[in-house]
Amino acid sequence: MDFIGTILWPLKWVVELLLVGWHWLLSNVGLDPAAGLTWVLSIVGLVLVVRAALIPIFVRQIKNQRRMLEVAPQLKKIQEKYKGKKDQISREAMSRETMELYKKTGTNPLSSCLPLLIQMPIFFALFSVLNDAQHKKPGVGPLNQQLADQFGNAKLFGIAPLHDSFASQWSLMTAGQPYTVSVMIIAATMVVLMTASQFFTQLQIVSKNMSPETKASPMFKQQRILLYLLPLVFAFSGVAFPLGVMFYWLTSNIWTMVQQFLVIRNMPTPGSEAAKAREARLARKGKLVANDGDIITIEEKKPVTTQRQQPVNKNRAKKQQARPGDAKG
Repeated sequence: MDFIGTILWPLKWVVELLLVGWHWLLSNVGLDPAAGLTWVLSIVGLVLVVRAALIPIFVRQIKNQRRMLEVAPQLKKIQEKYKGKKDQISREAMSRETMELYKKTGTNPLSSCLPLLIQMPIFFALFSVLNDAQHKKPGVGPLNQQLADQFGNAKLFGIAPLHDSFASQWSLMTAGQPYTVSVMIIAATMVVLMTASQFFTQLQIVSKNMSPETKASPMFKQQRILLYLLPLVFAFSGVAFPLGVMFYWLTSNIWTMVQQFLVIRNMPTPGSEAAKAREARLARKGKLVANDGDIITIEEKKPVTTQRQQPVNKNRAKKQQARPGDAKG
């Protein structure tokens, strides 16, 4: 076993345990163990459990990013202080002041990247287990040869094998050999859904969760490029993914999209449009706390309503006009 295989071995074992556990649970509630739907739902359950377990790491990543945003103005002052100075003494002084700032504020530029580095082996283990299973290869743990064969032979709706892909069926079609139209339709639909979910996830960040300073920086231009580049990567690579792996990617994308929406709504980047919208919502509810501790409340203007005057007939109107004269008499 190589070095990467040694690192992934325990992760793949846990992934297989979750996949087989969901398959066992769904089979015991009445679903056909050999059906493609049972294995697809097992994949969905696997992704949900893994992504839920990674929520604390994701929250920590968000907090670290917030701290880096808070110290960004101070870092900019240090950089401007030594701008244009390329001598060794100035470089050492700049580095020393930067490290002192990190130590004083308790921030670390690498801390925001650490959660992502932790997640990568887990996601790679997920992909590896599903890809091997679709080729009827047994895993390193609970996914034995019998279950791997069952997974490899599973068909969604009884017509679309989970191990097939759009590319494989396209090759058969162009070669004049029998091919499965259902696989191509399902795969094409999932590629569109994967691409759309990835695009909207990035669009949320670019349009709502960036401060004016970030939008004015070169990094924003790179983010705009990724907004259109990443969905294209999913579109071109997705046609080669087997259906089973595509269900994993689609479920993961939808989770990311919803998770990103909740984060932007409740923990937006300071100064961004999402932050202003959140402050407005809290102010309307009387829950916005100012820096001095005062609670800011925005009272919504209520429409002015005039009392409706009841219609009065002629005889009744004459009586009402006559009453003041009668009182004098």
